Amino acid sequence: MEIIKLFWAARGILYKLSFGHFGSFSYIGSPLYLRGRKKIYIGNKVRIYPGIRMETMEGGRIIIEADTSVGQNFHITASKENLVIGKGTSIAGNVYVTNIDHDYRKLGTHILKQPQIVSTTRIGENCFIGYGAAIQAGTVLGNQCIVGANAVVRGIFPDHCVIAGVPAKIIKKYNSNTGRWEKVSSVKNK
Repeated sequence: MEIIKLFWAARGILYKLSFGHFGSFSYIGSPLYLRGRKKIYIGNKVRIYPGIRMETMEGGRIIIEADTSVGQNFHITASKENLVIGKGTSIAGNVYVTNIDHDYRKLGTHILKQPQIVSTTRIGENCFIGYGAAIQAGTVLGNQCIVGANAVVRGIFPDHCVIAGVPAKIIKKYNSNTGRWEKVSSVKNK
């Protein structure tokens, strides 16, 4: 496996020429699809495993900050504004992150031919996104949030919480007074 990572790192040197930024000691395992490379910014020590699909359109930018790890088959799309993944974040495999919704209200028109609806999406620092999660447009995760496997997430979530379910809700929060992660009976998300 280490020989493969060395190959990925060597390819990373070439990415420095085609990406908006490609940081030192970063690598991408065999990508599936890259669209708008000049609008993709990869920080230092970012590790991305095979099967990534990254797409920028209409001036959108993808920014993956330093020391982030991304599992296989990751799909991320950004349009019209920055979509940021904060430093120190770990993302498991088969995760989808976007700042785009497709309008669907015009009857008789294919959904992909209707306008995009762009909403700010940001993942804070030191987060963990579980396997198969979908981070939808308009989601803002605070720092050190944990997202459960297969969660469908939309909304604004504060620092230090555990989010799970479909639709995702806060199920635990860190209590600084007790120093423990505690179950939450009912918290309304914005």
